[in-house]
Amino acid sequence: MRASMGADRRTARVEFLMPQGSGAARWARRMTRSFLAGQLECAAGDAELVVSELVANATRASRGRSVRMSLRLDAGELTVAVHDDAPGLPRLQPSSTTAESGRGIALVHALADRWSVERHPYGGKTVRAVLGPC
Repeated sequence: MRASMGADRRTARVEFLMPQGSGAARWARRMTRSFLAGQLECAAGDAELVVSELVANATRASRGRSVRMSLRLDAGELTVAVHDDAPGLPRLQPSSTTAESGRGIALVHALADRWSVERHPYGGKTVRAVLGPC
């Protein structure tokens, strides 16, 4: 983890290569909880849920290829970025009471102050979600 301290604010950033398989989201939640310990614990539950949804989507979309997650805490604002090499983009879908999946981005949309998707010219995308200070 790389961290720097300014005179009036604190910045910390960490990046992880996610394990492949169904345990990636659980591992990402654990790393997020550890990263936020003592810093932004009031938002840890929301952050863990956002991380879990983004990593689960990326792991499913990438089908075993590389997925990276980075966390950045700057002036009380947490930015979660998840990158995968899959071409498809996540979409906010209408809610359904009968669907077994498809609610992840809706949860991210509800919990994050803002979120975005950035396509990369070499392939893949990065999904970012920003959670503001408590």
